[in-house]
Amino acid sequence: MTERTLCMIKPDGVERNLIGNVLTRIESAGLRIVALRKLRLTKAQAEGFYAVHKERPFFQSLVDYMTSGPIVAAVLEGENAIAVWRGLMGATNPANADAGTIRKDLALDVERNTVHGSDASETAAQEIPYFFNAMELQG
Repeated sequence: MTERTLCMIKPDGVERNLIGNVLTRIESAGLRIVALRKLRLTKAQAEGFYAVHKERPFFQSLVDYMTSGPIVAAVLEGENAIAVWRGLMGATNPANADAGTIRKDLALDVERNTVHGSDASETAAQEIPYFFNAMELQG
């Protein structure tokens, strides 16, 4: 099934010049990049995006990290794009990620884990419009 998912290269990945590395992995896995932008989240934007974690003890640290530098947001499209992208990313904690995944190879720690991706089609449907309007999504 062809689907779309959000991809985010987090501040640590942008700061360490890993954008090309991550995008190459995405395209090599057969996913298409249908939208792409570099931006810096405001505190309000980061709090809104991560609102689902508002009650968690790591919320403020996450917001601080996500506003510490620019990010790259992208929309990926392909067969089973959500599962493919999540497989490329690896486990949230790089210590638990499989060899060859982005987080195992590139992440610094559980918070600065280089990338984010939607975890389900419902999440993707909420996350993609957070960064892109319909006219920006090139099919």
